Amino acid sequence: MIVDERMKAYINSLDSGNTPLLDAIEDEALKTYVPIIRKEMQSFLKVLLAMRQPKNILEVGTAIGFSTILMGEYTDNECKITTIEKYEKRIPIAIENFKRAGMQDKITLLEGDALEIMTNLSGQYDMIFMDAAKAQYINFLPEVKRLLVNGGVLVSDNVLQDGDIIESRFAVTRRKRTIHSRMREYLYELTHTDEFTTTILPIGDGVTMSVLQRK
Repeated sequence: MIVDERMKAYINSLDSGNTPLLDAIEDEALKTYVPIIRKEMQSFLKVLLAMRQPKNILEVGTAIGFSTILMGEYTDNECKITTIEKYEKRIPIAIENFKRAGMQDKITLLEGDALEIMTNLSGQYDMIFMDAAKAQYINFLPEVKRLLVNGGVLVSDNVLQDGDIIESRFAVTRRKRTIHSRMREYLYELTHTDEFTTTILPIGDGVTMSVLQRK
């Protein structure tokens, strides 16, 4: 637990909610055990989108398209979203959800390995939202730097591992040690490279927001 559960419940009780479609997709995700962004992260993204008004977003990790559609609903008609997903069973569900949202023209889904796809992208993005395999975040970082415009923002979700990130690697289960060490490396890189100005926020399962500032 990162934030006191009572405090989290109180903050979430103040949330103004989502559209009926997003509520329906969230309910479907919970029933089928598909992970989606938490309530606190939803609120954070809405505020960030309102502040930044991005026109070209890259999302790494689509799942069934919940966060993609949320970003689509809270950006204007000029915004285009490219999203990457590898898990074959979730791709058709995401495509159907984009149709339900009427966002086929706004959202482009790329199927396959995220790093391979990112390596072959040539566009420039003013926002990148990372919500994929946590052990791969550090490997994505060079491509993130290449693809972000100067002044662009990188948002990385689930970086605190339910609080395990502060533990010794020997205090976490063996199967989580690789993710643990790579996430620590990722957080250190984000906070110690001159190219990024980064804050780490203990909301949801932890989120970083980094602004790229090329020298």
